[in-house]
Amino acid sequence: MISTDMLAAFVKVAETYSVSRSAQSLGVGKSVVSKRVAQLEEVVGTTLFSRSTRRVALTPAGETYLEHARRALAEMAAGEERLRALRSDLNGRIRVTAPVSWGQRVLSRRLPEFLRLHPGIEIELMLADRVMDVAYERIDVALRWSATAAQPDLNVTPVAVVSWMLAASPAWLAMVGEPKEPADLPALPCLFYWREPSDDWWTLVDGPRRQRVHVRSRYHVDNPEAVLDACLQGLGVALLPDYLCADALVEGRLVRVLPGWTPQTRFGNQITALVPPERLRLPRNRELLRFLTERA
Repeated sequence: MISTDMLAAFVKVAETYSVSRSAQSLGVGKSVVSKRVAQLEEVVGTTLFSRSTRRVALTPAGETYLEHARRALAEMAAGEERLRALRSDLNGRIRVTAPVSWGQRVLSRRLPEFLRLHPGIEIELMLADRVMDVAYERIDVALRWSATAAQPDLNVTPVAVVSWMLAASPAWLAMVGEPKEPADLPALPCLFYWREPSDDWWTLVDGPRRQRVHVRSRYHVDNPEAVLDACLQGLGVALLPDYLCADALVEGRLVRVLPGWTPQTRFGNQITALVPPERLRLPRNRELLRFLTERA
């Protein structure tokens, strides 16, 4: 396969009659230029230069190929220029909503890069765990847990995978003992994002095995960050998404509990983007979706 680097090396050597001067102009070593020309000759199946101790000259085949190579480089440069022009057409405001914890820990770290890439775009980010009315609140892109994302009148695009885990403070586990099976959990204080009585039941899966256990907690909270803080302070086994635990696991402030078992929650395992069809026609919204899915 012919690369831009091969063509650029060939054209520069043809114009300067010198590998050394070509290397200086391209900002690479002489061996790199020679290698790229040799690779091009191998791909096209013919010798493009006749070489002597004093100079490099085009063969008849090289003279024929030179104009094609110049045109190819010009076309690629024009294509890049066109893409830059398209990027500059991306402007306007995008209203985005996302769950609080995922928005704080993941999305807010990605959006600055998107804004740097597209100076004409503004982002209005609203972090809320409630399901906002997309039409009434004029939302362009609503990022939601997959389990709450089914709406037939909206375009649905998965943008990130989220894994759930059980975690606890290693110091606390050393005092109370580590559970060996899901059936051990009801005897231990547990921590979780709590909004309704059904949240007191945890479902865990290990291959074909599936267990549902009733857990108890002295601390009912509707914010995952608060659950993480309580877990770090040794208040129990916590059910948490991976993006909240990652740093603490690396630092040794948390350890996984029952690592062979995967929790299944009412939130699902993905963050999904919901976009009204008329908003999806806007290039800025499509570009944001592309950006998020590529960085999932």
